[in-house]
Amino acid sequence: MRIAVVGSGYVGLVAGACFADLGHEVSLVDNDQEKLAALQAGQVPIHEILLPELLARHRGKRLTFSDDLHAAVKESAAVFIAVGTPPTEHGEADLSYVESVARGIATAINGYKVVVEKSTVPVYTSEWIRRILLRNAAAPDLFDVASNPEFMREGTAVVDFFYPDRILLGANSERCAAMLREIYAPMTDGSYYRRSEAIPGPEGAQDPPRLIMTSTQSAELTKHACNAFLAMKISYINAVASVCDAVGADVQQVREGMGSDRRIGPNFLNAGIGYGGSCFPKDLKAFRAVARERGYEFRLLDEVMRINEEQREHFLKKVRNALWTLRGKRLAVLGLAFKGGTDDIRESPAIALVEMLVQEGCQISAYDPAAMERARQALKSGVEFAGNPYEAARGADALLILTDWEEFAKLDWKRMRNQLKDPIVIDGRNLYDPAAVAESGFTYYSMGRPVASPEEAAVEATPARKIGNS
Repeated sequence: MRIAVVGSGYVGLVAGACFADLGHEVSLVDNDQEKLAALQAGQVPIHEILLPELLARHRGKRLTFSDDLHAAVKESAAVFIAVGTPPTEHGEADLSYVESVARGIATAINGYKVVVEKSTVPVYTSEWIRRILLRNAAAPDLFDVASNPEFMREGTAVVDFFYPDRILLGANSERCAAMLREIYAPMTDGSYYRRSEAIPGPEGAQDPPRLIMTSTQSAELTKHACNAFLAMKISYINAVASVCDAVGADVQQVREGMGSDRRIGPNFLNAGIGYGGSCFPKDLKAFRAVARERGYEFRLLDEVMRINEEQREHFLKKVRNALWTLRGKRLAVLGLAFKGGTDDIRESPAIALVEMLVQEGCQISAYDPAAMERARQALKSGVEFAGNPYEAARGADALLILTDWEEFAKLDWKRMRNQLKDPIVIDGRNLYDPAAVAESGFTYYSMGRPVASPEEAAVEATPARKIGNS
């Protein structure tokens, strides 16, 4: 099938490359000439595992890049809208880009088309797209509007596309539903996974994936409901971690006890400095705004967001407790992306904390495996950028872990001890075993767990003295 994907941002670029790998002919449309030139030249604008391989495999063949929306719509049976929906100052999703694309699509319809929302949008956006198409002279029998929200995680988006927990398709007519099923048929009938060049899946992946058909409104609402629920789990365990800090409990042990309950599960129960990225913060605000517009005050979402904001202050308090005063301190920061596996710094709690520390008078030496260039543009003063973790730690008063990169979980602690001015580690992601770090000579602070010190580690390692006659 010929498919147009409008928007070459994170969602559009990954979806377009993956649709091409399924065997479709894909035209990726964008009006950013610089980005199009870079893509056509073989550059990959985002850090995403396996995406460079897919682009190299299909660029100029099944996957082409264009700024001509009119031509792409005419040539395609399905048009996926994957443009940005940033939040307004009041928290609602800004749908101006979606509206602009819908107007462009309307003028190019020359036969039956399925127009598919791929961006994360509020419920009833599909109805507004339909109205825009009709107002711009599109014949009502020549199009349907559908919803196909993505559930890809940054860092593992390509694998998530091909091995999803479910494929969610929202359609209000059987004609539309049939075309959507055809697009995903190579996955749902299992034929894609039998190909020798198919993207390999993770252990335990469901093959073929489950297909769920709903109304467009239900599909739109499901995306927001999922992201809000996952954010709620993160804020919940962070609130539990604060209680653990207060009573001397260990949140990792609490998490194990909670996560072993099949009704709860361990995923998204990792205490830390809070969620970030382009989805959770934006989608929670948009979901709350939609509920409010319809007369429901979703106060639970207010609390989820409040806890997330407080985590940064909670971590900053740990830094103060460890160092007493902050002004004039040199701190090594590992991690700037909002999570490991991506170069995305949007709404990154790591970036927010670095800015807070700089305001407190700290000098920061930072390192991130992928997000350095983006961070340079966001952090203008008080921050140096190092070439590796050990360079960042040289002469620092403490080491701060702010992003859960796998690389950081394998630090050489002896080498790190030789670089740091003071052997203090403040871990905002709970990457390490406290006893192991303490045994390496560090005082170790983490989220929701007791402080571990070399003195305590030495006492625990000393054999108990025998009592009585030997």
